[in-house]
Amino acid sequence: MKSGVTINSQLIAPCGINCGICLAYLRDKNKCEGCWGSDASKSKSCATCKIKNCEDLATIDSKFCFDCAKYPCSKITHLDKRYRTRYKMSNIDNLQLVKDYGLEKFIQLEKIKWSCKSCGGTICVHRGYCLDCHNISNKVASIKN
Repeated sequence: MKSGVTINSQLIAPCGINCGICLAYLRDKNKCEGCWGSDASKSKSCATCKIKNCEDLATIDSKFCFDCAKYPCSKITHLDKRYRTRYKMSNIDNLQLVKDYGLEKFIQLEKIKWSCKSCGGTICVHRGYCLDCHNISNKVASIKN
């Protein structure tokens, strides 16, 4: 795999999740292209995601949920609770960072946060360790600036 952290604006989902650290994006077979990519290699749940396919989101220029009048809606808060509980990551915190500092600064922070200190690979949000060297001493701590 030995990929290094690859994150760009096309990998930041409207809900604030960084698709570049997702197991489906990082795997070698049937690699997902991220939220904004083709639905062909996505799981059914990702392709039919209620957030990605939200009618309100389609009317928002920024394409981020934080610009929606209904934000945070129940879909976002449910996702946030699940990711906080299971993966120690918050899509709502991510959206706040994008809103406060801009997408480019958020991407810079994400590259630092999810880069393996041992080999430079990517720490997978769903596994909690580097998929290249399997180092678990890199477990991610929340970045708050």
